[in-house]
Amino acid sequence: MLFGKLLPREGNFFELFNQHGDQIVRGARAFMQMVRQYDDVAAREQHAATVDDAERQADKVTAEVNRLLHKTFITPIDREQIHGLINAMDDILDLLQDTSETMSLYDVKRIDEEVVRLAELSSKCCERVQHAVSLLSRLNHQEVTEGALKACEEIDRLESDADRVMRSAMSRLFREQADVRELIKLKTIYEQLESITDRCEDVANLIEGIVLENS
Repeated sequence: MLFGKLLPREGNFFELFNQHGDQIVRGARAFMQMVRQYDDVAAREQHAATVDDAERQADKVTAEVNRLLHKTFITPIDREQIHGLINAMDDILDLLQDTSETMSLYDVKRIDEEVVRLAELSSKCCERVQHAVSLLSRLNHQEVTEGALKACEEIDRLESDADRVMRSAMSRLFREQADVRELIKLKTIYEQLESITDRCEDVANLIEGIVLENS
């Protein structure tokens, strides 16, 4: 009994998940503002810097979670679930940063309505991820469990919407864009933005598993 009391327990994993979720939303909102103000170079660079900072802050949270996993004997949920969830969340911000950097490296001059729409769907997905993650510490309440599963369903629906938008955007791009360089640039950006929603869906699938096993 004494040995059990001395074992490191719990850790602040749920709080760290919440901190990471906050950075995901911060990065997504900054990315959305960057797209909306793309013609304003100064504003674009400022928002891109915020995306970069959100990614760095989230990396620190991910490192802390992995450090705690090595030190904590008894965790609030399965260790593999903790590891998988925090790394899947980190993938979202990595892609947001990659997309922001691609726009700069490819010297993209013009943002079309499909990019804006995909960015909006990505941002909404990120907000639902944050909400679902925030509920994980209270899964002993039925209404919380239902809320988490509903958020995951919304993420799935948004991902499907993004997939449809990307297919339509690709069709239009290949039919109407005569400049091959611009075609390549926009095709890459469409794919990266749709991939952000894919990564959000990965997180939703992990959360669904956690909810079903721990509620």
